[in-house]
Amino acid sequence: MMELFDTRARAVVPFDPGPTVTMYTCGITPYDAAHLGHASVYLTFDVLQRRLRDLGHETRCVRNITDVDDDILRKARQLGVHYLDLAAEEIARFDADMRALGLLPAYAEPRATSAIPDILGLIGRAMDRGHAYQSAGAVYFDVTTFPDFGSLSHADPATMLALAAEHGGNPDDPAKRHPLDFVLWQPSLADEPSWESRWGPGRPGWHIECSALALRELGETLDVHGGGRDLVFPHHECEMAQSEAVTGVPFVRHWLHVGLVGLDGAKMSKSLGNLVFVHDLLERNSAASVRLALLGHHYRSDWEWSGADLTGAEHRLARWRAAADGPGQVDVPPAGEGDPLLDEVRARLDDDLDTPGALSVIDRGAGRGEPIGNAAALLGITL
Repeated sequence: MMELFDTRARAVVPFDPGPTVTMYTCGITPYDAAHLGHASVYLTFDVLQRRLRDLGHETRCVRNITDVDDDILRKARQLGVHYLDLAAEEIARFDADMRALGLLPAYAEPRATSAIPDILGLIGRAMDRGHAYQSAGAVYFDVTTFPDFGSLSHADPATMLALAAEHGGNPDDPAKRHPLDFVLWQPSLADEPSWESRWGPGRPGWHIECSALALRELGETLDVHGGGRDLVFPHHECEMAQSEAVTGVPFVRHWLHVGLVGLDGAKMSKSLGNLVFVHDLLERNSAASVRLALLGHHYRSDWEWSGADLTGAEHRLARWRAAADGPGQVDVPPAGEGDPLLDEVRARLDDDLDTPGALSVIDRGAGRGEPIGNAAALLGITL
């Protein structure tokens, strides 16, 4: 049985879903190009899907696009362009990068602006159930009405306040009843997009779009939800609270979070500008080598990007392809029919997606002249 680390349980636990596995991963805010931190997250979900499909499951992985929020509106204002034009350009580049890396197509890639009616309905239900309130022209979620708030991140109040402030939550907002209350609906500035609502014209807060899109696309309870580890609080904590407050059922069965990729001693982020962009790497290197460089790190680990990652991946790929073409290589049987190397790789992936271990298995097989094609293909590498 597959086992995966669950963020809420803080342990590696069995993962045994039904025939159809519903998955949601937080996607990009399309105001700049995709960097290696993004690629690491989406590649993790790609490998998980490949193994689940190998096991006979159907997977439905939804990856949203946040095409309206503070960041994209600020960048569009700086560039003097319409925010949706900026989004369209960056979405096209992102999709091209992910295709080049060999990611399976998303089951759906819905945009926040497509979900305004769903968002308004969700906010209305939260208010009707006493979980939200209107104040100073905005609508806030009242965290005191959700006793499990904090159970995903396991953060203490001081840490939650610090993280909320870091991510634009504005704990000092005088309109709030509690410093950790978060915005569901807010008035728009004069040059920002605006939609009519029963609480006045405005636009969604950050967290509500993912709840609305996940519930619309996949139903009330998801098998897997996640993204980068930096989203645990406040984004996913708030998302879980508002979803369960409205539906009354568990929102997610298994929370999967990916470690952070660093550069020059700090987390790779747009705000710091210490980024390695996927499309820049793909201009100078093969997509397979970039993919292998990322797979060389366990998904839960924080790690620092180095050119040595790519150099090592290029050498590994060359060894694999030489072995696959070598005279000692025999015909690769169909998956599951007498391919012990493939079974070893499967076992590594079932152990909390141990991709570094899977790569080592294939390295040993290549060194012994064994068929490695199926095992590499399970990781999305074509030899």
